Amino acid sequence: MEDVAIIGVGIHPFGRFGDKSAIQMGAEAIRSALADAGLEWKQVQFAFGGSCEVDNPDAVVGLLGLTGIPFMDVYNGCATAATALDLTADAIRFGKYDIGVAVGMDKHAFGAFTADPVHYSAPPWYGDIGHFLTTKFFGMKINRYMHDHGISHQTLARVAAKNYRNGVLNPNAFRRKAISEEEILSSAMLNYPLTKYMFCSPDEGAAAVVLCRADIARRYTSNPIYLRTSVLRTRTYGAHEVHSSWAAVEPAEAPTVYASRAAYEAAGIGPGDVDVIQVQDTDSGAEIIHMAENGFCADGEQEKLLAEGATEIGGRLPVNTDGGLIANGEPVGASGLRQIHELVLQLRGQAGERQVPGNPRVGYAQLYGAPGTAGVSIVTT
Repeated sequence: MEDVAIIGVGIHPFGRFGDKSAIQMGAEAIRSALADAGLEWKQVQFAFGGSCEVDNPDAVVGLLGLTGIPFMDVYNGCATAATALDLTADAIRFGKYDIGVAVGMDKHAFGAFTADPVHYSAPPWYGDIGHFLTTKFFGMKINRYMHDHGISHQTLARVAAKNYRNGVLNPNAFRRKAISEEEILSSAMLNYPLTKYMFCSPDEGAAAVVLCRADIARRYTSNPIYLRTSVLRTRTYGAHEVHSSWAAVEPAEAPTVYASRAAYEAAGIGPGDVDVIQVQDTDSGAEIIHMAENGFCADGEQEKLLAEGATEIGGRLPVNTDGGLIANGEPVGASGLRQIHELVLQLRGQAGERQVPGNPRVGYAQLYGAPGTAGVSIVTT
């Protein structure tokens, strides 16, 4: 199989943009990625696009140029962008194409996501009695985790405060105001123990990545970043995941654990080799849990790590250096490619005020979405 390189990344800022469509944002992200790669749209041989709200992200070609290329659309919950990235990379890995684009775009309405429980393999009554709430699930999950592993409310606030601080340094972030731990803790309780400022928000934005065969990457850039692996896994029996209306007697590990293990094996590295980390922080509790599920610490060690600043930009485990979902919000189709955008900037040494010191060489990105899908990607210099 061919090795795959990232030669261009682009992003449309995340936030709220009035009447601008998700398709327009996607086109801007692709143009930015192409400019970063020094390519024109007519040189792109194929593309994968991902979105939750847009049922035809391939319509972006109407704004870029009708070149006749194959353009495939995907949706896979919060792992949509990881899916688009993986499929684009695989088409190159297996020799079908040389150069392709993965793009994600979304424009969500204000407020929480809503859907029919039946579409998530849950019974209709689950929604009728008011249990079909993602915030409820995340609150229950981290509450149990805190009880079992000695995680404090202060640590939940530390995660959110860190990500807001990192967002201040990111010109593309939605929330660019620091919020103190005290204010986070005292804000309205949504689903115990998670307060208002511990959650991300659905919003708008787009991100794109240009991929090519690794052996031709230096034709376009002197600093290619290599996509060592991209892995997707779904839940196994016994995993209590988003929208589960029941729990097995014998619990199983979350899908992130399996995706992470497979990614490390495929890339030939371990957690100790990773320099910059991006994990799904739908809420601050999710970041804490995902640190352990991805192998960066043991369950319960997060309490000490957060207290000593290990996950800060200058710490030994920098997590969500661009502010993560908490600062950026989550346009579902774009979120995972935002992670790759950040990792590429970090490995190139182009992240500005939020640059991780010490010449980082390995970046790690993880996504997790309902009803239990995880994606992991590893990039290196």
